[in-house]
Amino acid sequence: MYNLIATTTFGLEAIVKREANNLGFNGIKVQDGRVEFTGDERTIVESNIWFRCADRILIKVGEFNSLSFDELFEKTKALPWGDFIPLDGKFTVIGKSVKSQLFSVSDCQSIVKKAIVEKLKLKYKVDWFDETGADYKVQVGILKDFVTLTIDTSGTSLHKRGYRDNATKAPIKETLAAAMIDLSYYKKDKILLDPLCGSGTIPIEAALMAKNIAPGLYRGFACEKWDFIPENLWAEVRADAESKIDNETQLRIFASDLDDEAVEVARENAVKAGVSDCISFEVKDMKDIKLQGDYGVIICNPPYGERIGTLKEIEILYGNMKKVFFTNDTWSVYVITSYEEFEKIVGRRASVKRKLYNGKIKTDYYQFYGEKPKKIKTE
Repeated sequence: MYNLIATTTFGLEAIVKREANNLGFNGIKVQDGRVEFTGDERTIVESNIWFRCADRILIKVGEFNSLSFDELFEKTKALPWGDFIPLDGKFTVIGKSVKSQLFSVSDCQSIVKKAIVEKLKLKYKVDWFDETGADYKVQVGILKDFVTLTIDTSGTSLHKRGYRDNATKAPIKETLAAAMIDLSYYKKDKILLDPLCGSGTIPIEAALMAKNIAPGLYRGFACEKWDFIPENLWAEVRADAESKIDNETQLRIFASDLDDEAVEVARENAVKAGVSDCISFEVKDMKDIKLQGDYGVIICNPPYGERIGTLKEIEILYGNMKKVFFTNDTWSVYVITSYEEFEKIVGRRASVKRKLYNGKIKTDYYQFYGEKPKKIKTE
């Protein structure tokens, strides 16, 4: 049984916890920026393939308090590193330290590396390691003198689904886009519109969710080459994931942008993601959009003025949103932005305002709920 950590952007912990619950994982605990759970080798595989909003899956090797380098060395050496890293394993150590006596990250990394080497020497009865095998990235994190040592199972961050080789300026991370969709309560029988789609991340993530396509189904992970995870598990979990894809439901997902090059990139990304038949892309100015149908959902990541656009341009854009987004009371509107006067410009208070981080930018996710569908009375 392994103690696992799903790291996450601050503000998304509750969503990742819900994902862990839906996947049937055990021992779930939530802390800032992480969700912990327990499981076996299959859990490691399933969490990498299925988590939509987590950044990485880590194995927690051990944790302890440490106030000196000697203490860090001895307590690190005492951990069962040989259970994870084989004789030919190639491992690096990265780290961070916050509000701790051991504040030199480079020294901490060096000491942890040395301690692991000494433990592996005892395990394998050798004095030299070729390190020609699979990669094992060890992370040492120290917060207020409390040390957590982990091994990264994911390799490349989980937001890298594999479909977005091309991106426009300031694209939103796939994991954050998936979280925004989750928070919108979008369901596959609804209309979804992103009128500022850029490279298409939001509509593509919505299509992947609606079709129940596992986000990590078609990419690789660092731990696929590890000895203690059976190779057949990957084939089994991937085959199970493919069997759960919904190829029957006809989706109504629409995406547009004023930039024709961005729309072309979005189309290409949708093809790579395998959802190009689910999304209608169009080159269109946002102010010319008409909301067709009832009970739709608008989700968008407009320019904030911090990475794209001047403040004046942003205010004009947001003013046009007011004229377009709120013309049908049955539609719900979800907008992420760092612009603090957004509610003032659109002339209404959000039903919910949630703080999220887009990269290092603190933003608010404004959620304006539309009318609920009327229940049909039965005799």
